[in-house]
Amino acid sequence: MGVNYFTEEQVRELEMNPYVKKVSNKSITYAEEFKELYWIDYQNGMQPIEIFKKYGFDPNVLGAKRRNTFTERLKKQTQRVEGFKDTRKDNSGRPSTKELSLEEQIERLKHKNKVLQQENDFLKRVRFINRKQISKQSKNKQ
Repeated sequence: MGVNYFTEEQVRELEMNPYVKKVSNKSITYAEEFKELYWIDYQNGMQPIEIFKKYGFDPNVLGAKRRNTFTERLKKQTQRVEGFKDTRKDNSGRPSTKELSLEEQIERLKHKNKVLQQENDFLKRVRFINRKQISKQSKNKQ
């Protein structure tokens, strides 16, 4: 087996993790929820190895290269309209050359707006929970 391959035992272990969408001997596909949680923790200064541990992954099984590649891939995905969504099934790799009708453009913009609203609501909830936790900790210190 190659250095970056998972053993059958490791595959079974990874399959049990709720944040794994799909895993094979060669690759692992993470759930969108994990990507969002990972990104929030990463933005809050948490180290990648600690984030993986927090969500039930053995960092040694994944390996340093796979962990680093995942972080770099997420950085790129934050810049995409689709965000962390896995677009491999929807995207042939070729850019669309078709001219969109006005209705199609409106539908795309509506969809983009909806996704941004959901993202905004999610971030508001995270901030609220963080503020609540900070105030609880400050009360406990007194």
